[in-house]
Amino acid sequence: MKERLVGRFAPSPSGYMHLGNLLAMLLAWLDVRAQNGRLIFRMEDLDPARCRPEYAAALADDLRWLGLDWDEGWPDPAYAQSNRRLLYRDAFEILRARGLVYPCWCSRARRLAAASAPHPGEMSADQGCRCYALSEAERAERMAAGQVPAWKLRVPDEEVTIPDGHYGTIVQNLARDCGDFIVRRRDGVYAYQLAVVTDDLLMGVNRVVRGRDLLSSAPRQAWLFRQLGGKVPSYCHAPLLTSGEGEGKLSKRLGSLSTQVLRRERTPEAVVGQLAFLCGLRDRDEPARPAELLSDFSWDRVRREDAAVTEPLP
Repeated sequence: MKERLVGRFAPSPSGYMHLGNLLAMLLAWLDVRAQNGRLIFRMEDLDPARCRPEYAAALADDLRWLGLDWDEGWPDPAYAQSNRRLLYRDAFEILRARGLVYPCWCSRARRLAAASAPHPGEMSADQGCRCYALSEAERAERMAAGQVPAWKLRVPDEEVTIPDGHYGTIVQNLARDCGDFIVRRRDGVYAYQLAVVTDDLLMGVNRVVRGRDLLSSAPRQAWLFRQLGGKVPSYCHAPLLTSGEGEGKLSKRLGSLSTQVLRRERTPEAVVGQLAFLCGLRDRDEPARPAELLSDFSWDRVRREDAAVTEPLP
């Protein structure tokens, strides 16, 4: 019997959503609904310094406004990462018991960024850290001096192959292309990479649709799934929407493309229609409801190139 597809929405409530976020959510919804799967809504609010409850409520309201529903998840508190820290601790202890993690005293900026999904430019291998080579005596001396470390996962010098459903086969040598990465910050906050894998594993997620800026995370997450005894989900990454002003990927700084502005000036059908046009699902920019895109949805029709959006919107 074929395993039922289980996908997820997993936004971070660090600001209001924008058009690029909505495209990723729309494609995740279409992917699951077209295959009669189940959709989970998880709130990735790991970092207390960045995430706010009002943003979480707004994210959920924006999805409903757009016509995107889910089968389980937020606002059930069990689906907010801020309430799942003991589960991440358990996963961390499994890795520590296997000798796969080590304390690191490097780069405060990298430690602070580790709780959030990485942005383009934050994915390069960290070859400057020498903390793994410290002796037990040197580590004990730093600990005794009150130098609290972050904790990194030690990755092997081996290739991991990921068949992505949209961009083809991705091959990454973890040691060379990724490098050891943080799984727990100095302040005790568990990092994005560990939390997202733990959640997907425990929630039974077997299908991950998200923006292609996270494509290079897939091999390390697949390897981490295996270290925790889980089955690697299938991945399908989506093209990004970029700024027509040459600023790269859309961000929450582009206020006129935020849902707060879109909802004042446009109908949800107009937004869905434009998203469908931008990603290649429709030949014309005309109003549409998500359900109207289901009958002929196919990843073969979704463009692989990113699409530029110029402000102000038409």
